[in-house]
Amino acid sequence: MTQNDYSRPARAPFPRALAARIALKASIMAGRFEDQAIRSMVRDAQRALDRGVREDVIATEMALPSAENRKARGNQSGPEE
Repeated sequence: MTQNDYSRPARAPFPRALAARIALKASIMAGRFEDQAIRSMVRDAQRALDRGVREDVIATEMALPSAENRKARGNQSGPEE
């Protein structure tokens, strides 16, 4: 009597070159998404400013990190206030 093996068959190792190409594509997609998000947020903030909404209200509504939070994390990139 033979015992049936119902486990998944062993897979060959994932090709490194394919993994690198996938990572590159994901990085490109993330960059595009980031650019799109920045443009959208700037456009929305500019419209709010044009309506007379205060900068601090816009920042709160957009859940933006404060300058103090950025400095505490040590992230000095980005525009200074």
